Amino acid sequence: MEHRRQAKGSNPSREFRRGQNQMAAPQKDAYARLLSQHHSSKFRSYLSQFAQQQQQIEESHGLAVSDPIPDTSEARSRKGENEMRETGGRNGYSASPNKGVQAESTLSLYMEKLNEHGEAGENLGVQQSMAVRQRHSKRKDTNTSQDGDVESGGEGKQAGSKTQQHDASSFRGPSVEIPRLPDTSGNKGMAHSPRQGAVFPKHSSGGGPESVQEQDKKIKLKKMQKKGRCDVRRDGSEYSDGDLVPAGQVPRTAEKQSLSDRMTAGQSPGRGSGSNVTPNDNGRHRNNPGRGRKRQVFEPYMAPQDVSAGLKRSELLQGPLRINPKKYHEAFLPSPDGLRDIFIDGIVPRNRALNGDVVVVKLLPREQWKVIKPDKEGESDAPGGPSERAGSAAPGIITVEGGSPDLIIEAQFDSDKDGPGSSLLHSSMKKLNLNTAGSACPENGATPTSKPGAIDPRNLADKFLQRTAKVVCIAEKKHSRAVTGFLKLLPDKEFAMFSPVDHRVPRVNVPLQDCPENFSARAADYANTLFVCRITEWRDDSNFAEGRLAKSLGQAGEIEPETEGILTEYDVDFSEFSKEVLGCLPQSLPWTIPAEEFKRRKDLRKACIFTIDPATARDLDDALSCKPLPDGNFEVGVHIADVSYFVEEGEALDSIASRRATSVYLVQKVIPMLPRLLCEELCSLNPMTDRLTFSVIWKLTPQGKILDEWFGRTVIRSCVKLSYDHAQSMIEAPEKLFSWRSSPILPEHPVDEIHQAVLNLHSIAKQLRKQRFEGGALRLDQLKLSFTLDRESGMPQGCYIYKYRDSNKLVEEFMLLANMATAHQIYRSFPDQALLRCHPPPQTKMVDDLLEFCDQMGLKLDFSSAGALNRSLNDELGVDEYSSARKEVLTHMCSRPMQMAVYFCTGVLKVEALFRHYALNVPFYTHFTSPIRRYADIIVHRLLAASLGCGPRVSLCQSDVQKQASHCNDKKMASKRVQELSADLFFAVLVKESGPLESEAMVMGVLDQSFDVLVLRYGVQKRIYCNALPLRDFHFRKVGKKPEMTLIWAAESEAEAPVQQELSIFTLVDVVLKAEGPMKYSAILKRPSEMMSF
Repeated sequence: MEHRRQAKGSNPSREFRRGQNQMAAPQKDAYARLLSQHHSSKFRSYLSQFAQQQQQIEESHGLAVSDPIPDTSEARSRKGENEMRETGGRNGYSASPNKGVQAESTLSLYMEKLNEHGEAGENLGVQQSMAVRQRHSKRKDTNTSQDGDVESGGEGKQAGSKTQQHDASSFRGPSVEIPRLPDTSGNKGMAHSPRQGAVFPKHSSGGGPESVQEQDKKIKLKKMQKKGRCDVRRDGSEYSDGDLVPAGQVPRTAEKQSLSDRMTAGQSPGRGSGSNVTPNDNGRHRNNPGRGRKRQVFEPYMAPQDVSAGLKRSELLQGPLRINPKKYHEAFLPSPDGLRDIFIDGIVPRNRALNGDVVVVKLLPREQWKVIKPDKEGESDAPGGPSERAGSAAPGIITVEGGSPDLIIEAQFDSDKDGPGSSLLHSSMKKLNLNTAGSACPENGATPTSKPGAIDPRNLADKFLQRTAKVVCIAEKKHSRAVTGFLKLLPDKEFAMFSPVDHRVPRVNVPLQDCPENFSARAADYANTLFVCRITEWRDDSNFAEGRLAKSLGQAGEIEPETEGILTEYDVDFSEFSKEVLGCLPQSLPWTIPAEEFKRRKDLRKACIFTIDPATARDLDDALSCKPLPDGNFEVGVHIADVSYFVEEGEALDSIASRRATSVYLVQKVIPMLPRLLCEELCSLNPMTDRLTFSVIWKLTPQGKILDEWFGRTVIRSCVKLSYDHAQSMIEAPEKLFSWRSSPILPEHPVDEIHQAVLNLHSIAKQLRKQRFEGGALRLDQLKLSFTLDRESGMPQGCYIYKYRDSNKLVEEFMLLANMATAHQIYRSFPDQALLRCHPPPQTKMVDDLLEFCDQMGLKLDFSSAGALNRSLNDELGVDEYSSARKEVLTHMCSRPMQMAVYFCTGVLKVEALFRHYALNVPFYTHFTSPIRRYADIIVHRLLAASLGCGPRVSLCQSDVQKQASHCNDKKMASKRVQELSADLFFAVLVKESGPLESEAMVMGVLDQSFDVLVLRYGVQKRIYCNALPLRDFHFRKVGKKPEMTLIWAAESEAEAPVQQELSIFTLVDVVLKAEGPMKYSAILKRPSEMMSF
């Protein structure tokens, strides 16, 4: 199916219909003008001349001219057997949105737009046709609902369907004789229909050498060969040509899909057409010819009992839907076998599911699977190219300054950007798709298996195929259904069109009464206003959803409105805590620990205990202690705030914490999981204050060997709050005598004692770290960006790459040790109820692809284990000044096959081999050390207390623990994505206010018409398009799996020769970051002559 773009200024849907008995604006005189053109002898003469020219061209190419067209009675008899091809919405549209496509003659384009209207009504009277026009001007058609084009207006009805034949008056028009034109597509000739001046293809009802369907396929194939396989939008995303034909037919009353369906298919305006027409809509016209009825766009959802039975028989599959952010007509589902993801091609097969929803799908027949041709020139499926996840402008930005150590180590593997995790364990472990494509080629080199001459997937091995499916049911709506975007007025309509910022969300019809009072009169005043809309319904007979406006956020591009929009879209609760929730907290302040608690706990208030956190942190939930023992060993303690003491199970405070599940860290603020009174006062381990804690204390040798272990509830009094900078200074200057003035300190513990404790902890941490990596642990560090903000305005003043130093590693090692110890303890005590955290190994297929690519690059990566990969990453990249940049690029490639770490209930997963944490290379792991900001840690605290007999047994059953684990997975991923978008927002503002910004960059992916770079100074990844550079030419090629590109820069003057530049993975270049709008910026490659010498 071809994708067409509306001609500028045209309104093909001026008669946009709302329903029965609605008055339509009179049609303009375009219809009459078109008729007069057909009456014109000059026009007929031109047609005749054109026909002769076409005949000569065909004969010169050895083509046989079609036989004369049979009369219209034959055509009418054939219509009972063959449905008409689509007619609606094509008027006024060019053949392709790609301006680079070879232009056809004016008449050829005109004929192409008209020849698909059908052949009904050839010799009908003028007066009857005019009567139809008058009738249409009095009453709007009842067949079209809100899912018309966003521009006000109507679409022409389709002629020739079975249900319309009884109403011949709807086709009546003047009888006009025109020359019959030879049809190069194999049709038997051309006939004229007076309706909108259409020229219709004529087919014999029988006896021809080819069927009508075969002739239609040839027409499509010929057009596809002229146009190229897909078109390119300005933003670099691609349009599919409907390669796949998912099974399942819409009821036969449905007509072919109209232009507004194909162009919008529920997508935002300004995005270009990206929807694929699949057999679910069968390319049918939008309008149901039956009066008063609406055609069915989507298949009805399968009944719950049928879904359950299908899942049990393995006829259906379930998992989280991931929609490609750059090609929103493409979606994926993790495959249960861990191999290549299941592909869902088009918006209709997606069946109204949104990103992150847990869906049930039915696999399509093998002949409709996607054919993978990885070596086709112009495609970059090699791991050097960016994956579909690279759609974010600044995917590497993270602004938590240091943060909790277990957050740091696991952030490496929680990099999925497309939505929250699944509610099921195996579904939660989302697969990160490695497949990429160049900007002018279909993803993975998909071969249109439904077209003549295509490779038959039934004859191919599985490794060359990607399974395809269609959605039959939404099992769980994980997407919030709240979106930010802009309003557009539709003239003479009772609703406005809401266009989401996120391409993956459909456009929404919202009632005018929800809009600002003066919106209808002054719509232009709101063109840059950001609104929040909540989708309330998406019917199966409409391409557009329905919704209600929630609120107006303010001007787009400003930090606070954009931030609120991000939080709303990802369902982050940033409202104030209710009185009921606050009523669960101690009411008498300042609060003191009750006397009976001292009897139940170990009193450690006299011990030298201190915190090490980011300088700006206010929720201090972990502290450390290290006491030398007479035998040369050490007593090392990890002390965690006892949040579960204040958050009692079943209370309102517990309920809100379980729903929020995590604190959300933005650049400028934190959205807390718990009320600030708890986070920053009652539970925060502030210095010189008695606090309730849960402690793990070990007896360790200087080499880090554990001799003894103790768990218990304690009371501590921190002697000082250290920042990472303070601790780093102590580590780097072991002999220095520090004088302490930066923060209060208990006099019982002088600075020298604290300094020595930090040094002892650092020495043991180094041993623990060494043992971990020798034992097979893996670390994939990626650059993280932090910001400096203006104190008054809150605007970004600058940014810097956050450095992970020895002080961070010190805290990390002991937090990991505490988490692992706790995991063993609760699993021993509650083998069917424990909440643990696992990290599955990387996907085999993606690892194989990466190894093959690295071999072509001359890199010897060892993926046999996590430890082997970690060693090879550190050994292969040299020791020069750019080795760290090369490691960053390779780390990015290695992160793609990695799956996400997820929470789970041991009683649900059962198989211990699946409990392992791949990156840490340990059998059991959980989260215990951050209960102020993670609800999973609170559950673990309750389990630990119950296992020690110092707390009640947890009332949650296996299914409840798994349900909460799944919810925590969802909220963790949403929190991470919000954090990234917040950083992206601030960096875009920084580029706008302080740019252009220059930096060295390293090429990390090469496509056929673009390449990706890692901007070294800022840690952001950007795509650079060749057509945006002043190039004379460029050439892409592959050497095995290795993609390379040659850029030929245009000479700056006549005296200079063109400059040639070679690009491949790891090539160093210079780039300039420039603002393109309030929220967008681009990377521009500098000419080689301007590049610094390395």
